[in-house]
Amino acid sequence: MGATQTEPTLKLGKLAMARQRLLQRYEHRPFVSCLAGLYGCQWRCYQLTHAQPGHCCCSKLECGSFALIVLTFCLSLVFLYFWSEAQNDYNDFDWFNFGNLGFWFPWSIVLLILAVFLFTYVAGLLLLAVCLLSEGQRLYLHWCHKIGISVTLILSIVASSVLTDLWSKEWMTVLLSFQVTAPYLHIGGVVLMTLLSWPIALHVFRFLPRVRGMAITVLYITVLVTLFLVPLGMYSPCIKERSSLGSAPALIGHRGAPMLAPENTFMSFEKALAAGADGLETDVTISYDGVPFLMHDKNLRRTTNVKDVFPNWTHTSPAMFTWRELQNLNAGSWFFSQDPFGTASSLSPDEHLQAQNQSVCTLRDFLDLAAQHGKLVIFDLYRPPRGHPYRDAWISRTLDVIQNESSIHSSQVLWLPPELREFVQEIDPELQQITADLAPVEDLQLRHISRLNIHYSFMSEKEIRKYSAANISTNLYVISEPWLYSLAWCAGAHSVATNAVHILKNLQRPLFLMTPDEYRLMWTLTDITSLILVVIIFVFHWWRERELALSVDSSSVIENGSYRQFRTEMNDVWSLSNMSASDKQEPSL
Repeated sequence: MGATQTEPTLKLGKLAMARQRLLQRYEHRPFVSCLAGLYGCQWRCYQLTHAQPGHCCCSKLECGSFALIVLTFCLSLVFLYFWSEAQNDYNDFDWFNFGNLGFWFPWSIVLLILAVFLFTYVAGLLLLAVCLLSEGQRLYLHWCHKIGISVTLILSIVASSVLTDLWSKEWMTVLLSFQVTAPYLHIGGVVLMTLLSWPIALHVFRFLPRVRGMAITVLYITVLVTLFLVPLGMYSPCIKERSSLGSAPALIGHRGAPMLAPENTFMSFEKALAAGADGLETDVTISYDGVPFLMHDKNLRRTTNVKDVFPNWTHTSPAMFTWRELQNLNAGSWFFSQDPFGTASSLSPDEHLQAQNQSVCTLRDFLDLAAQHGKLVIFDLYRPPRGHPYRDAWISRTLDVIQNESSIHSSQVLWLPPELREFVQEIDPELQQITADLAPVEDLQLRHISRLNIHYSFMSEKEIRKYSAANISTNLYVISEPWLYSLAWCAGAHSVATNAVHILKNLQRPLFLMTPDEYRLMWTLTDITSLILVVIIFVFHWWRERELALSVDSSSVIENGSYRQFRTEMNDVWSLSNMSASDKQEPSL
């Protein structure tokens, strides 16, 4: 009698244990309910929305919503990366908008904040979706999130399209950034794929039919292996032996030090020299009465108070003002009202007062300052408009200031204007001739060109070295971000025009510089570690599902990655458990 009672008791004990193990993963867990609530405002118990083994975790509509989230995540990531790498040119972007809209606003920073917010929002929803899928939950994206995802997708597409149309050269900046960030993006990609192995392995062994599971596994492994091998085709100038690294490019203050003082003012150039600039760059036009002075824009609205002094001449060319009229303008107060680099507050009270009282600077004063410190100068020269007295004598007048009115030596001047170059060489052969023309070496040598002045987006280590071999140096403009300066350094550039002399001067070595052996070690360790973790994760999920299936019934097998008798066994467990409870209530015989 005792043996007869013992056998059902043991069976019930085993089944109760199996029931506990089967239901362990399906018991209510608050964090799953929280995830479902955040994702779709589904705060009810998750058992009501749990996917059955072998079934899809969401409806066709929700599959489409999940695909939309993935697409939006990718596009918002592209937009965020594009705009974050464009920081070097934020100032140009804001002034471009100023010229078109007529008022100053830091659009670049607002756009960056918006890009970060949108990406964070979409990334959060994607993470919630992956976590819910990992728990076998059906997805129910709330309509508010669907609207938010749609808005994010539209904004990302529109912003990228508009910026591409207005500022297409920034995509070259993105391509350049890959030369320094690619090794680290590779590591990030491998880490992401390694993390994805957990939910993928879970679904392959628990939920998906065999054919679909194999297809997803093959696709995942293909992507992972491709990512492992990406470094074989990777190129970066900053992966080189330290002994082959040249000296740091010379720093030429672009319009002085515009982060520390109003651009193209005497104070700005003094600041640049104090920060360690090796040369100075500016823009020159000629007043109506023949005084060459420093001014970049086509009118005086941005960098002077012309609106207050000459309200009817705000759109007039600077060249149409006499020097006496120009002397009446303040060229420094705008720096504090607009604060283009967000650095105006860093000035001391004395510097603040000095900047407030800056006036338009003459070419002669600029050249004398450079001569006093033994620095090189480079400038753009703007031809006066039609009807100007010096319309045809603009180059002669500028040469006259260099040769007869200033104390600078001609060899310190990098002559950039392409017009009448042969005439200029004949008048003053000691001027250093430079050009923005990427012509063949032989052609440049015939024109006695000693230096190239090109936009940094055309940076190429191969081209720089080709011209350097012919004793033609390269100056890149305008580089203000440390990562971009590091790339120019690794590529062998001889000098750069910069808004940030005070920042770049402190770099002791290029950022992201590593030897080929160091990079191979980093690459190999990353791939091996990832491969080991992925194998462990897949084996773990296979073992766990196999053990759990066998614990229900010794005759139960794992087929198609799901439990073939899941519902029957669960019913048996429940019924036997209830029988056990009833037996306990009956009196023993």
